[in-house]
Amino acid sequence: MIVGAVIEIVFIRWLYKPSVLRMVIITIGVSILIREIALHIWGNAVRALPYFTGSAISSINLGGVYVSSQVLWVVAIGAVAVAALTAFFTMTMLGRQMRACAANRDAARLCGIDTGNMVTLSFVLSAAIGAVGGCVVCPITYVQYDSGTPLAIKGFTVAILGGLGNSTAAVGAGMILGILESFSIWVLPTAYKEAISIAILLAILFVKPSGIFGSAEAARLKEF
Repeated sequence: MIVGAVIEIVFIRWLYKPSVLRMVIITIGVSILIREIALHIWGNAVRALPYFTGSAISSINLGGVYVSSQVLWVVAIGAVAVAALTAFFTMTMLGRQMRACAANRDAARLCGIDTGNMVTLSFVLSAAIGAVGGCVVCPITYVQYDSGTPLAIKGFTVAILGGLGNSTAAVGAGMILGILESFSIWVLPTAYKEAISIAILLAILFVKPSGIFGSAEAARLKEF
C-alpha cells in the first residue's frame, strides 16, 4: 500500500492532465524498475510459499473432482474481494467520489472532491489488492523476481475482456481465459500457453475494444 502511494506521488501526481497512454507507459517503466531492484535484492532463484492449508500433494474431493486446497482459497478470497470492492464503490461516499473522479476529473473537482487524494487512494487500493492476490496465488505458481509480468498481462487481458470498470464481469472473463489456456495445451505446445493471453488481448482490441460485457464509452481513452 505504501509503495502504491509513493509511486503515485512521485511519478504521477506532478503530471498535468496525463493521458491514459502516458500513465500506462509510466507505470510500465516503474514496474521494470521495481523488477530490477527485486532481482538485485533477492536474485533470480525460484521460491515457493507455503500453502495456507494442506500441501502441494494434498487435495480435496468435490463431487469426484480433486481440487487443491489453495485453489479454494484463491476462489474464496477472490469472491470476497470482488464483493467488498462492489460494496465500496456503490455504497460508500468515498467509493462514489472515486468513481466520479474516474469518470470526469474536472467535474469531480468542481463538486469539491479532492481528486489528488482520490488518485492516490486508487493506487493504494490497487497495490493492496495486488499484494493479496500475489500472496494467494504464489503458493501455486511459485514466485520469482519477474513473476509479476505474465500475471499483469493476464490481469490486463481479463480487464479488457470483461470491460473496463466492471469488476463482476472480470471474474467471468478470468474464468474464460483460464479455460482457454487449459484447453490450449491440447492443440498447442505447452510453451505457447502464456501467449494465449496476448493473442486474446489483441483479438479483443481489434474486434471489440469495449470488451464482452463493457460499453463503448468505457473503452474510450479519456484524459485522466
